[in-house]
Amino acid sequence: MIPTTPMMKQYAAIKEQHKDALLFFRLGDFYELFFEDAKIAARELEITLTGRDCGMNERAPMCGVPYHSVEAYIAKLVNKGYKIAICEQTQNSSEAKGLVERDVVRIITPGTVTESFALDEKRNNYLVSLYTKGKKYGIAAIDITTGEFFVSEFDGQHCESTLLNELWKIAPSELIMNADIQNSTKLTESINMGNISSISVYHNWAYDFQTAYQKLTNYFSVHSLEGFGCERMKCAISAAGALLEYITQTQKDSLKHINSLKTHYPQEYMILDLNARRNLELTENSREKGRKNSLLWLLDKTSTALGARLLRRWLLQPLTDIKEIELRLEGLKELIQDRLLMDDLKETLTEVYDLERLSGKISYGTANARDLIALKNSLHLLPTVKRLLRGTKSSILHNCCMDIDPLEDVYGLIEASIVEEPSALIKEGNIIKNAYSDELDKLRFAMSNGRSWISELEQSEREKTGIRNLKAGFNKVFGYYLEVTKSYYDQVPDYYIRKQTLANCERFITNDLKEVEATILGAEEKSIKLEYEIFIKIRDEIALHIPRIQKTAQSIATVDTLWSLSKTAEENKYICPEMTEENEINIINGRHPLIEKMMSNHLFVPNNTHFDNAEERIMIITGPNMAGKSTYLRQVALIVIMAQIGSFVPADNARIGIVDRVFTRVGASDDLTSGQSTFMVEMTEVANILHNATSRSLLILDEIGRGTSTFDGLSIAWAVIERISKQKTLRAKTLFATHYHELTELEGKLPGVKNYCISVKEQGDDIIFLRKIVKGGADKSFGIQVAKLAGLPEGVIIRASEILKKLEQADINNLNRRKGKKSAEQLSIFEIKKSAIEEELAKLNVLALTPMEAMNILYTLAAKAKSGIERGESVDSGTELVFNKSDSGRRSY
Repeated sequence: MIPTTPMMKQYAAIKEQHKDALLFFRLGDFYELFFEDAKIAARELEITLTGRDCGMNERAPMCGVPYHSVEAYIAKLVNKGYKIAICEQTQNSSEAKGLVERDVVRIITPGTVTESFALDEKRNNYLVSLYTKGKKYGIAAIDITTGEFFVSEFDGQHCESTLLNELWKIAPSELIMNADIQNSTKLTESINMGNISSISVYHNWAYDFQTAYQKLTNYFSVHSLEGFGCERMKCAISAAGALLEYITQTQKDSLKHINSLKTHYPQEYMILDLNARRNLELTENSREKGRKNSLLWLLDKTSTALGARLLRRWLLQPLTDIKEIELRLEGLKELIQDRLLMDDLKETLTEVYDLERLSGKISYGTANARDLIALKNSLHLLPTVKRLLRGTKSSILHNCCMDIDPLEDVYGLIEASIVEEPSALIKEGNIIKNAYSDELDKLRFAMSNGRSWISELEQSEREKTGIRNLKAGFNKVFGYYLEVTKSYYDQVPDYYIRKQTLANCERFITNDLKEVEATILGAEEKSIKLEYEIFIKIRDEIALHIPRIQKTAQSIATVDTLWSLSKTAEENKYICPEMTEENEINIINGRHPLIEKMMSNHLFVPNNTHFDNAEERIMIITGPNMAGKSTYLRQVALIVIMAQIGSFVPADNARIGIVDRVFTRVGASDDLTSGQSTFMVEMTEVANILHNATSRSLLILDEIGRGTSTFDGLSIAWAVIERISKQKTLRAKTLFATHYHELTELEGKLPGVKNYCISVKEQGDDIIFLRKIVKGGADKSFGIQVAKLAGLPEGVIIRASEILKKLEQADINNLNRRKGKKSAEQLSIFEIKKSAIEEELAKLNVLALTPMEAMNILYTLAAKAKSGIERGESVDSGTELVFNKSDSGRRSY
């Protein structure tokens, strides 16, 4: 049923235009929600659901939240993926004839939220637009809290996987896309795996190229997009234009801080896909999924929020340009060598607020007076930072110094106008300093004098009437009044006008009192209104300088990030890597940065790593579980990544050739959402590696093939190594940890393959892990010893040892029967065996046989084959590999 009251009709009309959002409808001091919106909000916010009469047979479900604390409620709903439409009064109630006009002034979504307490200050909050046409994809991303706006375009072979890597790296909180993307089920499923709070299809007309192009050129006031470097990127332009349209429609305001468009080229950075970031724990640990114990946690010693966000971007986008890397390394060297400079920078940067997001709030029109004071206090420190950097010699620090604008004019404006401790609300006064506005000073003078006159009048009336306890008071209903207790009623003069009777007193007014009241109250109301108007003008004036603030903020962020990497290097005794264009990696005494940090006894065992483009490209690493294989694999990858973000590395010496991509195949788990088994997930990841790796890539492969039977797994692992080694376009630097000892025989048979193992020391039935990588393959399994270390019950260990001895004896006997040898060594994966039947077949001249002779020979061979199987003899063909069947239970440690 349609509501019939005027107010509810107004609500229904506005709600009709915003069906996909929860409508926060402003009524006095509350935002109210009705009908289904109210039920959702009451459930999600855990607040009371009530009702309201609206001319219907039943009361409309309703709930509400106070306007002064609405941000916390909105943040909670947005974090759950809801879209919020804020409906405010757009007309002064004193000017309204009947119902006050209302309209939606802003739509808040996960990608457009700007409230500080709803955001993680150490990471960007991106809104992304995705567009596809044919085999091309365009992507546009924006962080409206900082003004960052960039585009990328993808086409060619494997463009979908490259697009997904970029999307997962950006990690948007909200994604909009054109309808055509839904036609790609596989791509849509992959996008849904990215934990994006809100995914929606946006209007196709907004993605039209001409419409999007016009939208962008009009917004930036340019004739073409050539200056932004994306003139010919049609898909990217379509995505960017639609994104700008979406922001315009939801925010209902111009965003002056979004003043540039950058073109992002993924090939300029090392590619780190979702698996690599997760397996290497770059930004979150793999257990609690929290930031602690991740590489970012280790490196982040930044003093500012903008520095923390930049460090995160650096870590997820390692450079591939040696010159850019060396510029960063040069800056780190200078900082580490100048301890006094580092200390002074730390002391200064700690007091700098988030200039980027303050700029966003100013542009957005949501900054209050306290935000301007935070900006002023930050600007006050800029001359000090500039002075500290003035003598630096490294190019990166020198350029930061040159790009820092002290912004004295903006500082002076705020210093002259805003009180030091202003009100949090800009419509309640107490924000503008005295002497800033003559008109405001006059009103304040009237207010202060009026109050003095009230005090003087109180004293004068006491003397005239003889009422000693007469006092002047004020309330919002009656205004100013004179209060007289009952014991003095007979002394009340005739010109007193009774206004209110209370239990023990009477309240009166006089004509003189009302005249003064009109002056005081009028001045106070005008004063608050004028303060608000002055503040808006000041904020708008500062908004004109946002590009200068943003440029300075970028320099401060860079200095802070370099400081953070320098401090980490100094504390952990990292060294400066040597970067080279040669396709090599040479690390002396490398260490795992996180495990080393978490070891309190400082007993981490360092290891060397050597890759070249010829003799050593693939390291096959064997050894028992818990010995340190996975740690070693990860530490090599982390050292390379750290070097290419421009960080010092945990080693005694490091020479790093540029790596274009790090692949990891570490661990496995069922993908229940897509119904894929452990082995299927493993093989999918391996396929991705083999299709996309190059000779410049670094592959981290841990126990390939363990998700299936021994023979299948071993065969797959062997074939993968062979593919990496032999294919000319691949030949990637590879760390291959395995439990298949047979693979160690690949050394010498495949180019570039070398064996390494984790050294272990035996003490009776126990083992000690030495954690040292040495040349050669492991010659013994230690599964039972590892199980003992893991805490298996003693009875299980004893019984396992007994079973193992029996299996080994059976294996020896079987081999002796088959090979006629006195000792039973493990059969080689490469050993080829010819059977007697095969030898007979080789001697036959098939063309000379009659049909009857052929049948007789076939009958004889079949009989021999059956007899051989019954005796346990092998009848494998000479072109197949021979494995000992009893080995299948002993392949893993």
